[in-house]
Amino acid sequence: MMKMKRKKITIKKIDDKTARQVTFSKRRKGLFKKAEELSVLCDAEVGLIVFSSTGKLFDYCSTSMKDTITRYNAQDHGINKLNTPSQELQLEASNRIKLDKEIADRTQQLKQMKGDDIEALNLNELQLLEKTLHIGFNRVIETKEKRIMSEISDLQKMETVLKEENKLLKHKVRNKVEVRQMISMMSKTRCPSLIDSKIGIQEERVSLDSISCASDPLFEDDYSDTSLKLGLPFSNRRC
Repeated sequence: MMKMKRKKITIKKIDDKTARQVTFSKRRKGLFKKAEELSVLCDAEVGLIVFSSTGKLFDYCSTSMKDTITRYNAQDHGINKLNTPSQELQLEASNRIKLDKEIADRTQQLKQMKGDDIEALNLNELQLLEKTLHIGFNRVIETKEKRIMSEISDLQKMETVLKEENKLLKHKVRNKVEVRQMISMMSKTRCPSLIDSKIGIQEERVSLDSISCASDPLFEDDYSDTSLKLGLPFSNRRC
């Protein structure tokens, strides 16, 4: 008995919604089954995500869908990172070329502003250079005038401060002179009384010293010895 060959189905969208839904359900189950078999047979980590035409989600994962997606993102980021250095190097090289050209142009402009290498300039370029120098010269003059006016203002402020300080110093010196004159006049008017008081104080000190000496036992012994010595000659004369 001859086997009938399976009719080959043309791969295209199924117009009938019911047939399309049935085909989707069958093929989805078969796809998930194949994914599971691949995972088991080859020890592979398989993740499968399917959205139906109505927007319904169907997924399968041999381990954890979240971990699988994280691993995928990390792998994709690593691939992009490997490609990044070449792009960065190209961009850096391009920027370096631009910077070198700009530096060369600026250097040439500075030379021309100093009056060097201007022979190759045409009339329009010379007029533009003259205009640029004139604008720069005017700015230099304006800046210089501003600096000079600022310094003059600062000097005037300093002058005012110094004048005030000078007035205060003169006032202090005048007060000191007046105080010294008053002290001198007072000392002249009170000098005799001060001298008398000093003499009286010295006399009081002498009298107090004499009293203290008279009350001192040592002083009494010396005095008694002296009187005895003086009395012996006197007694001899009487005899």
